Amino acid sequence: MATTAAPTVNCEGESLLASVEEEDFSTIPTRRTNQRQRHHHRRQRRRRPTTTTTTPRHATILLLCTVMNLARFVRPFSPHAARTTSIVPSRLCGRAAQLLRTSSSTTTTALSALSSSSSYDVIVIGGGHAGTEAAAASARTGARTLLVTQNSSTLGELSCNPSIGGIGKGHLVREIDALGGVMGTVADESGIHFRMLNRRKGPAVRGPRAQMDRDLYKENMQRTFLEGGEDGGVMDNLEILEASADDLLLDEGEGIETLVPFADPADEDGDSNGGNDERARLERARSLSSARANAPSRRARIRGIVAIDSATSQRIEIESSTVVLTTGTFLRGVLMIGHDRYVGGRHLRDSEEVEPPSVGLALTLERFGFPLGRLKTGTPARIDGRTIDWDVCAVQPSERPASPFGHVRQARGEEPPLAAAGNLIDCYQTATNEETHRMVMEYAHLLPQYDGMDGKGNGPRYCPSIYKKVERFAERKSHNSFLEPEGLNTDIVYPNGMSGPYPEEIQLKILRSMKGLEKVEIVRPGYDVEYDFVNPQALTHTLEAKSIAGLYLAGQICGTTGYEEAGAQGIVAGANAGRAAGAAYRGERPPAPFVLGRDEAYIGVLIDDLVTKGTSEPYRMFTSRAEYRISLRADNADLRLTRKGAEHGLVTDPERLAALDMRQALIADNIDRLRNFKLFVTDWAERGGNDLMGGAAAHRKGRESHKKSAEEVLGMPNVSLKMVESIMADVFDEEQKEEEKQSTTVMVDGEGEESSPSSEHNNSIKDSALPKMSPTPSSVYDTVEASVKYKSYVVRQEKDIESWRKAQGARIPPNIVYDHAIMPTFSKEEIEKLERHRPSTFAEASGISGLTPQSLVYLYHHVMKLNKEERRRKREESNSVAV
Repeated sequence: MATTAAPTVNCEGESLLASVEEEDFSTIPTRRTNQRQRHHHRRQRRRRPTTTTTTPRHATILLLCTVMNLARFVRPFSPHAARTTSIVPSRLCGRAAQLLRTSSSTTTTALSALSSSSSYDVIVIGGGHAGTEAAAASARTGARTLLVTQNSSTLGELSCNPSIGGIGKGHLVREIDALGGVMGTVADESGIHFRMLNRRKGPAVRGPRAQMDRDLYKENMQRTFLEGGEDGGVMDNLEILEASADDLLLDEGEGIETLVPFADPADEDGDSNGGNDERARLERARSLSSARANAPSRRARIRGIVAIDSATSQRIEIESSTVVLTTGTFLRGVLMIGHDRYVGGRHLRDSEEVEPPSVGLALTLERFGFPLGRLKTGTPARIDGRTIDWDVCAVQPSERPASPFGHVRQARGEEPPLAAAGNLIDCYQTATNEETHRMVMEYAHLLPQYDGMDGKGNGPRYCPSIYKKVERFAERKSHNSFLEPEGLNTDIVYPNGMSGPYPEEIQLKILRSMKGLEKVEIVRPGYDVEYDFVNPQALTHTLEAKSIAGLYLAGQICGTTGYEEAGAQGIVAGANAGRAAGAAYRGERPPAPFVLGRDEAYIGVLIDDLVTKGTSEPYRMFTSRAEYRISLRADNADLRLTRKGAEHGLVTDPERLAALDMRQALIADNIDRLRNFKLFVTDWAERGGNDLMGGAAAHRKGRESHKKSAEEVLGMPNVSLKMVESIMADVFDEEQKEEEKQSTTVMVDGEGEESSPSSEHNNSIKDSALPKMSPTPSSVYDTVEASVKYKSYVVRQEKDIESWRKAQGARIPPNIVYDHAIMPTFSKEEIEKLERHRPSTFAEASGISGLTPQSLVYLYHHVMKLNKEERRRKREESNSVAV
């Protein structure tokens, strides 16, 4: 067995064992050319908006950081402590300095200097959305966790769009919160504009979305980590190190034994499938994540990392039995504006400086045969809100009351804090036009030349650049752009939908062609970043690499796009790394892997899609990707996942579990009330109108003696819970008035005995006495309504999925025509991929990334119809020949 570090990479980012390709990468400039400098000086002459990031005491803070770096204290880790609360970055800066500046004299902060002998259960590399969720999840399982980030002041940075949630994405945030994650809580604390997308559609596809104050989001995320411990210090079981992860420490050998195994469900007694196909599928996924299943493909196991301390540039080795890689766009990242290319993972906010890419980790993954590819993403220019003509733009106000992401806040019936205080903003809408599109195409030759897709770049299909929009939808004369302020105390505005890495002067021309932006000024130009990703088919459902035991990947490195997708992967990777490593450290038996099924969560859909189908372009979550989407609603994420999270050590907050119990009880009580309240069909029609009961049919002969419960009525189309409860409340009011009239005491034989005459009216209205009427609380309203309305659809959903699974072996005719006119429900992506791959069976079709379950079922019915027509044609031909 060989014990090695992967090829050494120096702190300038150049491999000491560089190949020709690696040398080519190292020749890309680390800073921009004179053109960029000219742009910088021109921007300096423009009027710049004020932001909250500038402080008159900046020099004092820097001095404080330097002094504290020199005055480190060593506080050794106690392996016997159940929960560890010591920890602070090796270099205190950013938020930590702010805390010291604003804290009272009673607040103390311990400093920990890492030594070469430091050892952890889990090391998380990267402090983005995947990294923060992974580190928090690992720490909650009790594992000794180290979060390594180049710059702690960027922890929780919203690198692109200052928003959280959306269609499909909002479901992921709710699920992250249900599992005890941090994203939902931080988003609630930082939200300044809230909307429920798809509100006019069914509850299954509604997506909560919130605009963030970018500074507040980062500040609240950092507070969660730096003040989230039981003692008010750093989050329990967590340390944070400011350093660049340079490489992995590995023990190598074909079929090497893992030190952090998962149990194989096949070794456990009993059958947990219960005859359910999805449960059987989940058990297979868990089995494939076990140590036994991956032994043949295993070539190494994690021993730790090599890091370069950000403060001292010292090379340090840190031991760990598991590592979670969440490198985002940093894996051999290259930034681009026009034809200008320079290495980096992203720009620092409000700065010309860039954060350096990760080269050594990419070389190690390449050496071990990981399937690497190149993806790109982009961010639009930031513009000065004081130069926008807001009056000509369409206003998009925030909704009130605002719906929170956090289930605990929802159970309390609270709005997010800034919404409750009335500190909300308006967003605005403008649009491109034909002149905009002309310039977009005219200057296309000035766009960057990418490494992927023959120089065109492989970017997100569902968050495309303005060039891709105009090219792909040439028939459209305009595209919407939403102007989203980045905070309460800044004039910077994010023009959503306008990314395009043209030279800065061209970006300005394009923006000024739009309504309301005729005099706009750019604060910072937009840019693209191209980076390496790993085809996620190299991972198991726990997000552990098949070839390197103890190595987990999460976020954009797995080919996804978006904060929410990254956070969802982070919580699964961190949970599994923490559970496996923690059990091994404590000498316990291997735990069962934490794997979510496609019928349990959108997180399960996301990870199953990635590891079974892979992806050739940035993957984005949509509700259409889930075959069980009727059951996987944003309103019931806690009911689906919180109990399971508690069983796996992810949910440790008693209030969260109490909130779940309260919501479950309220939902059951309110559904029971609907089930027990009954009226004659004619009474329902009288009180709610004929439309409530299906029109004139409500008055057919015999219907006057037929009763329906409120639950049955709510299950009908175009009937809302509010309508049903309004009728119920009217009935209760009438009964109370009737009871008051009958409350006169009738004296019989001189004794005080009450007489309550029978009432035909009462008997016709309800079967038994009902409790006093009160509307369904807002904390469970959506769940009660959806649970009742979707009851019959869930049964139909199961039948569709079952018929589809039985059809996996059916053949698809080779001459089938894939055209939107024939298949109107298919997206352009699905038509393109079916035409490109032309699968011969439905099993092959189901393996194509991007095809939704609904479209596969539609294709199945379409093929069955074609086959039926073909059989009829042949029968007719045979009959004509016989005649």
